Parts: sequence; C-alpha cells; structure tokens
Amino acid sequence: MPLTPRTRAPRRLKAALLASAVTVCLVAAGTPPAPLGVGDRLFPYLGNPGYDVVSYDLSLAYSGANDKPLKAVTTIDAWTTEDLNHVNLDFARGTVESVEIDGETAAYATAGEDLVITPEDPLPAGQWLRIVVRHTSEPVGRPGREGGWVRTADGLVMANQADAAHLVFPCNDHPSDKAVFTFRVTAPEGYTAVANGLPADVERAGTATTWTYRTHHPMATELAQVSIGRSTVLHRTGPRGLPVRDVVPSAHREQLEPWLAKTPDQIAWMERKVGPYPFETYGLLMADASTGFALETQTLSLFERELFTDPAFPAWYVESIMVHELAHQWFGDSVTPRDWSDLWLNEGHATWYEALYAEEKAERPLQDRMKAAYRASDRWRAAGGPPAAPKVPRPGSRLGIFRPNVYDGAALILYALRQEIGRPAFERLERVWVSRHQDATAGTADFVRLASDIAGRDLTGFFQGWLYGEKTPPMPGHPDWTSEAPEVAGGK
Repeated sequence: MPLTPRTRAPRRLKAALLASAVTVCLVAAGTPPAPLGVGDRLFPYLGNPGYDVVSYDLSLAYSGANDKPLKAVTTIDAWTTEDLNHVNLDFARGTVESVEIDGETAAYATAGEDLVITPEDPLPAGQWLRIVVRHTSEPVGRPGREGGWVRTADGLVMANQADAAHLVFPCNDHPSDKAVFTFRVTAPEGYTAVANGLPADVERAGTATTWTYRTHHPMATELAQVSIGRSTVLHRTGPRGLPVRDVVPSAHREQLEPWLAKTPDQIAWMERKVGPYPFETYGLLMADASTGFALETQTLSLFERELFTDPAFPAWYVESIMVHELAHQWFGDSVTPRDWSDLWLNEGHATWYEALYAEEKAERPLQDRMKAAYRASDRWRAAGGPPAAPKVPRPGSRLGIFRPNVYDGAALILYALRQEIGRPAFERLERVWVSRHQDATAGTADFVRLASDIAGRDLTGFFQGWLYGEKTPPMPGHPDWTSEAPEVAGGK
C-alpha cells in the first residue's frame, strides 16, 4: 500500500482466557468469553492462538445491491497446536447463523471482535479441524471502523489491510498464519466476479453465475481480494508465459488499456532485480471508488480507476505506483511479515523499487529522493516512531501504521545499507531474501541476520540505530546530509 516473531500470548494468560464457556448465542454461567490475540504489539487482539489454518473456502452470494448483506459460508481447515476447549476466530461485521466443528453443531458467542466457538468435546493438540460458519457479510460498516468491503460505483471490492479481513469473513486475521484460499462467488446476470489466484470453474444457473477461484500459494488474510462488478477481464501474457489478467470497469476498457499493457515489462524489470515472479498470475483491479490508496492484494493489486484517468497525475508517477504494488508481490505477499512491526520490510522495499524504477525509466534520481527523505527522517520518527518500532495506531484507525516512517523512511534504511555494504552485496541480499522466505513469514531479525551473513560481518550495530533510533544515524558516504529537527509540541 503506498502512502496515500509470531508472538503468542503467555501460556497462563491463554489458559485463563480459553477457560470461558458459552452456549449457542448465550453466555453460560461463569467467566464470559474473551477476545484473544497472538500478541502483536500494534494489534494485540488480532489473530488467535492454538491452531494453524491450512485453508479457507469462502462462498459468497451477492444480490446485486452493494448496500445489502451477502449470504456467506466460510469453511476453515486447520491443525490444532494446543489442547483447546474453545476456538476463537476474528469476526466483527456480520450475523452468524450457525457454526459446525467436524460436522457437529457447536455453541458460539461473541467477545469483542472475536467469535468464540465451543465444541461439544475439547480438542486435543495435533488434531485436524474443520470449522463451518454460516453467516452474512456486511458491506456497510460503521463510522470509525474502516476496512473490509469497499463499495464501488458498480459493486464491491475488498481492502482488508491491516486488520479488516475479519470484517468480511471469520478468520485467523494475522499475517503470521498464511493459508491457501478457495473463493466461490455467485452474482446476478450482468456482473463478473474475480478473486485472488486462478479461475477453477464457472457455473451458470438461471440468471446467476458462480465463479470459483483458487490460490496456488499460501496467503495472509489481509491480502484477500474479491471483485464483484460490471467488469471486463482482460488477458495478456507476462514473462515466461505468466498469465496476466486485469479487471476493469467495462465502460473504461479502452481508456485503461495503454496502462495495463505496461505490466508485462514491469514484471520483467522486477524479475531482473530480485528473481522470478513468485505467484501463478498477476494483474490490476481498477475500482470505481475513492479509496485514497492502492493495495497489494495477492496476484490482483487494487487501484483507483482515477489514478489512471486523472490528467493531474504524471505518467512517471502512475507507473512508479504500479511498480510499488507489483514489488509487494515479492515483499509483503510472498515474504509476509511475521508481525505488524515488520511492516517496514514491506513498504520500505516497495518504495525502494518504486523509486529505483522512476530513476531508471524517468530520470528521477534516487539519491535526490533519499536526500529529501533524510532531511525529513527525524520528523517522521518523532511523529510515527522508528521504522521497525512504529507507534501504536489510534483505536479504529487501520491506516494509522501507514506513515512516512515505514515508506520513504524505511527505503532510506535500504539506501544506507547499500551504501554500507556495497551494491553487489546489497543486490545479492535482495535476491536471497525473497527466495529463502518465499511463501513464508519473516521478520526484522531475519533480515538483519541475512544481511550480516552476506556482508561477512555483524551489522547489528548498524541496524540498531537505523531501525530503532529516535534520531536518524549519519548516512554512510554522505556526511554532509542533515535531518531537520522535529517541531516542538505547541510551538512552530
């Protein structure tokens, strides 16, 4: 998204929370159910301990009105990693109609933004688990709780980053628990549905059509995408025969085609920098909506249509934003942050390749951008925290962690690292990073360790100041660069 270590709860605390009991829709006598979390510093109640999700199967039925609830069935296959009396799922915007565990009706209740499920018998560690939740999915949210479905001029798309997938469907909504997805979307005649991954089936029944899509690689819940609209799907071929498909409002197909035609060359450019594209397909989803951002939803990046049709945006800028979201397919999607404090690895790298592309293709020097970022860096750190220890977002503000400190402020760290270890070692680091952690999660400590290995010396001290310092360290090779002092509260 451009600016526009899985930590578990302490065992004693977890045991106390999991001891709560529920009955269907009613809390039984005793301790009420409580929301859990995996201990993320920025989102403490996000995700849930005790199980690892292997797959999601999400069925959605769209009525044709984007202000009406969708009927939905979410099926989750998982392994229990601990003995469980209850299973917590993140879910906060919809009505639950029923819950089953392994084919048996299960009791459930809500606690905060958790759906707390009580199986008939406790679940032992190491057990295969299937949860089926029949529910509605609400496209209209309440003020102050952004994210989830985004209503477009002709339908719906998803924008789940950072903590909003569970506003669409029940899930373990933390990037540390990736899974494969199947989407089955039914919509009336005249609508087209597209989701992450590749199409698996299309079935027509009367005046409705059901599209099935499957991912071939695991995905974090925040990267899930479903588009329902009066859309056209355009197909082209990328490097090494990669299928590229774009989803555009049918009325704007011709106007958008020149931009979409640039994607194969952009993929080839990224492959020359960091290695093979990591997924089964790629494409752009152009939404008729005002979001204020683009989003790297896996294999199908989300953009506002107006980014490409408003003449106020220069061509070099639009293309660099396209590359930003494309770069995320390696950095953030394939290699996913273990914790939201690792966000700098996603956004810093995407910003780095965005800026590098602008330098090579539009003669906009990277060094000039990094010098400007250095001047602002102390102010960014004061406002948003150091890049690897961002300040906790305000309640209800899901965009609160997406500040300049994790965009250009984090790209500045990569520039400093390249200055410190040299271009050949830096470029090798980038390639090894994405290949070693493909389809997995990784964190800041992993990056520091790998950088040290490739550089042949311990870089812990170097990274400490750049990642966690309140003040920006001196820039290697540029002792004359200075950073402006933050404004004093109440002063000028």
